[in-house]
Amino acid sequence: MTSPHQDTLSPAQHAERVEAWQVALDAGGLPQFVAERLAGAAAGSGAWVATMTPAELLLARTHGIRPVATVSGTCWFHYGQSWTEGHAQGWHEALARIEQEARAAGANAVVDVRMRTLRHRIGASMDFTLIGTAVHIEGLAPSPHPVIATVPALEFVRLLEADIVPVGIAVGARFDWLGNPYGNSGWGGGDWTALSDIQTKLRSFQSIPIMTLTNFWEGIRHEAHRDLREKVAEQGNGVLAHTHFGQLIRRERDKQPPAYLGRHIVIGTVVDAKRGAGVPHPIEMVIDMRDDASPLREAGGARHSAYQNDVMDEEGGI
Repeated sequence: MTSPHQDTLSPAQHAERVEAWQVALDAGGLPQFVAERLAGAAAGSGAWVATMTPAELLLARTHGIRPVATVSGTCWFHYGQSWTEGHAQGWHEALARIEQEARAAGANAVVDVRMRTLRHRIGASMDFTLIGTAVHIEGLAPSPHPVIATVPALEFVRLLEADIVPVGIAVGARFDWLGNPYGNSGWGGGDWTALSDIQTKLRSFQSIPIMTLTNFWEGIRHEAHRDLREKVAEQGNGVLAHTHFGQLIRRERDKQPPAYLGRHIVIGTVVDAKRGAGVPHPIEMVIDMRDDASPLREAGGARHSAYQNDVMDEEGGI
């Protein structure tokens, strides 16, 4: 959530605001000083801040979309039993908090939502942060449930022109073990033959498919996407699934074949569209097979992805 600049506050004032935040979070609301600031932004009594580019701002204005304020939602979440399911919950908590700020600002939607994770190795926990621009659409009353969308203002307008309405963000997640990480019996299974077969093939000098791992990993990804589709069905009938993050982690065991942990997370903006409706924009299909030159690999190219390739965490206790 948005916090004041500490360098403009005395230590006593800062302590009061920290306490106010704690009381508000425990009650599931916003501190009074934040609610007043956002209400002022809704009334147009102060300067507004937006994440839009000038071109996006101009197009949004021509379509009756007015930026109100920059809003955010933050949750430092302890994911305990499951890293994967904990991440899904952490994002949901952050989504609920950014929606609170958008509602207090009298917004109809939040566009250009950026998703960020931050880890400081404080136990099995991580910070989940969302930040975006709350907007008001001309002719609509403030919404009790503002739409939260990762699409930039430009894409938001183009989707509306195509009668495709962004309605929220959905998260799908799945994890599983191949082999029990804590022994040869109990939860997680202990298929000694399959695990031994993997070890044999990994030591082979031949090029050979490892179907046990292939099927295990494919199943986890399919389950994550099924979880996403179930979440999407609660809001709309389509999803712009922009963030995919998966890991297959090998865990060594004493005098036994290694166990494997697979986990996958997929996140996207949910949309609602009329089935069979055409798109009033020319679409050119492009496939990029390049390795180093791909714009998807540029540091600033992935606008929405909250997960980097070097993110490594340990799964919580099962």
